[in-house]
Amino acid sequence: MLCRLRVVLSTMLYCAEFITAAVMCSTYQKSDDRIWMGCTITFMLFPAVLIQLALTFIHRDLGRDRPLVLFLHLLLLGPVIRCLEALVMYFKAGKKEEPYVTISRRIRLKKGQQTPMEWEIGQLERNLAAHRDAFKRATVIQAFLGSTPQLTLQLYATIQEKYILPLRLALMIITLISITYGALVCNILAIQIRYDDYKLRLRPAAYICMIVWRGLEIATRITALVLFSTALTHWIILFWARKGSLAENVEKNLSKLGTTVVLCMFTLLYACINIFCWSAVQLDLTHRELIEKRQRWDRLALYYIGRFLENFLLITLWYFFKSDFYEYVCAPLLVVQLLVCYGLAVLFMLLFYQFFHPCKRLFKYNVHDCLHCVCCRKRDSSLGSRRGKPSYSNAATMVCTQ
Repeated sequence: MLCRLRVVLSTMLYCAEFITAAVMCSTYQKSDDRIWMGCTITFMLFPAVLIQLALTFIHRDLGRDRPLVLFLHLLLLGPVIRCLEALVMYFKAGKKEEPYVTISRRIRLKKGQQTPMEWEIGQLERNLAAHRDAFKRATVIQAFLGSTPQLTLQLYATIQEKYILPLRLALMIITLISITYGALVCNILAIQIRYDDYKLRLRPAAYICMIVWRGLEIATRITALVLFSTALTHWIILFWARKGSLAENVEKNLSKLGTTVVLCMFTLLYACINIFCWSAVQLDLTHRELIEKRQRWDRLALYYIGRFLENFLLITLWYFFKSDFYEYVCAPLLVVQLLVCYGLAVLFMLLFYQFFHPCKRLFKYNVHDCLHCVCCRKRDSSLGSRRGKPSYSNAATMVCTQ
């Protein structure tokens, strides 16, 4: 049931954002706002085209004799036809027995006990898994290559024009939901990749914690960037980049050109994610699987400390260079609210990893251990300075990685 809801929700967000953005473009055309209209069309069509390419090349729709499906992809309706196919498969599943094509083996975690599990997977279930993977990729592409720049643009236009259109407000709400859902999918994918041998089941509290964490993080980040850009129009977006040669035999399932296209898309997507929020999956082009499976607590801590300082700098610059329009807004209160919201996002992130992560019992070190490690280091350094000689502690020299 949950898988069906995810497929339907992803398709509904795709259609709702596309339709609302199209209507918004017609509104801009009537008011002769050509710049806003051009940017809205770009952020509407660019992710839609990338989604069709991902569905046709990565999921091999081009290699099948299905002209109707390919025609719908040309009309940017690929997610819709895939949603209908997936729903038909879900309703057919379990009604008749079919020979299995593979056996899945997983380990179930329950109250600290690891129980091996094994079950047979038929052709229908394998096709459903392919559809689920396709919608996960489409959701992430839509969220960070379409919804994120769209929300940033519409919020910037709202501030510049000094009034809120109901249609524009609806588009911003839809894009924020899409981004939060895309970040949620990224988190779940990262957990599934790191703990591929385990049967995972997230509790409702875990979903709530991740939604609040990602929603606050992304909303404060976009607001800080938009406020800064309204005060200082000449600003630079820094893309995260990591150099490395391609691993060997990565083109085993795709052609050389297809592999290059997929890696370029993956790198662009990864860079956009890191601009606005923490990427749960760490990119490593030198690895065969292109990702790093370890949970790097030190990198996570450095990211959030650096991002907090960056947001603080952006908001501070906006505060000193803001226009007269913000005289009717309590600027100090707005600054405090943004910083507090980002702090709350970090707090909910820590709560998730400490209490609601489905594999928290497998962590060599958890959040409490890492915080205790930092506290011990500070305490031992202060004691060492008082005694006049260095003080060493086992807890202080732990490397908090999984």
